[in-house]
Amino acid sequence: MTRLSLPLLIILLILSAIAAVTFGPADITPGEVWAVVMHHLGAVADSPVSRLRDAIVWELRLPRVITALGVGAGLALCGTVMQALTRNPLADPYLLGLSSGAALGAVLFLLGGFALLMPLGAFLGSSGALALALLVAGLLGGATPSRAILTGICISALASAATSFLIFWSATGDSYREILSWLLGSLSGSLWADAGLVSAALIVCTPIILVSARALDAFAFGDNAAAALGIDVNRLRWTLLGTTALLTGIMVAIGGAIGFVGLVVPHAVRLATGSRHRVLLPHAMLAGAIFMLWTDTAARTMFDPRELPVGIITAMIGAPIFLFVLLRYRRIT
Repeated sequence: MTRLSLPLLIILLILSAIAAVTFGPADITPGEVWAVVMHHLGAVADSPVSRLRDAIVWELRLPRVITALGVGAGLALCGTVMQALTRNPLADPYLLGLSSGAALGAVLFLLGGFALLMPLGAFLGSSGALALALLVAGLLGGATPSRAILTGICISALASAATSFLIFWSATGDSYREILSWLLGSLSGSLWADAGLVSAALIVCTPIILVSARALDAFAFGDNAAAALGIDVNRLRWTLLGTTALLTGIMVAIGGAIGFVGLVVPHAVRLATGSRHRVLLPHAMLAGAIFMLWTDTAARTMFDPRELPVGIITAMIGAPIFLFVLLRYRRIT
């Protein structure tokens, strides 16, 4: 089954991307989407569609579709790794305070008059939160899974409190709306630069994680068992934590705090593929990308001309799915 499921997911992802570009007020066909892409790739000399429709596809919808695919794949990949490293089924990419730190960094940059640099502020905030959480865990005797989780919760609470204070004290008017939209998660206004940054992060981080798939299997039996199999536990944990922090920080910087993707998708995929990370990781990436794409498409089209933050849609869909997954696990165990 898994030998066929990966190619099928790839085909579904491609078809979903083409279909998602057609959704919206402008009635654009899949054929026009393909023609625009071929024209901009240089395969066709003259675009067969009008300049307006070409701009809608190439400048507005396609960058957002690619960004959504990348953010979904990255969050699902990071969630899978975090659940393995911490041996905690409730772990997600934001476990170590990354989301709250990113929110604090973004709010500081926005209120400081650097709205265009919000993604940079979010990335710096998430990286700082991770570094602080691991530093405190190390001072407590080593960054074990339980210590990392507990310190991450503390850092997250502190960063959330600081963010709330800043919003209460300083945010008004447009800045308040921008902060609220970012905190709820939104891919509105995604550009080719965003799509390129997300893609570059995946290209750099994904091979590091996939190469560690067999070692992640060993973590299920505990650190001692993994060390007995010849795995440098501390080095691998720090490497993967740093990699997932970089990847999560960039995803949060671009899309905001989009919840449930990194929590639900790995569990749902695990029911179909099993727990071997060599199989689980690529399937989770593709499933996360497809899930994120369609939730974002729903967020921007269901209540047109209004647009919902995509984080609301992921929570509305993800929470019931997670409850179902929990019930399935209870029956299995």
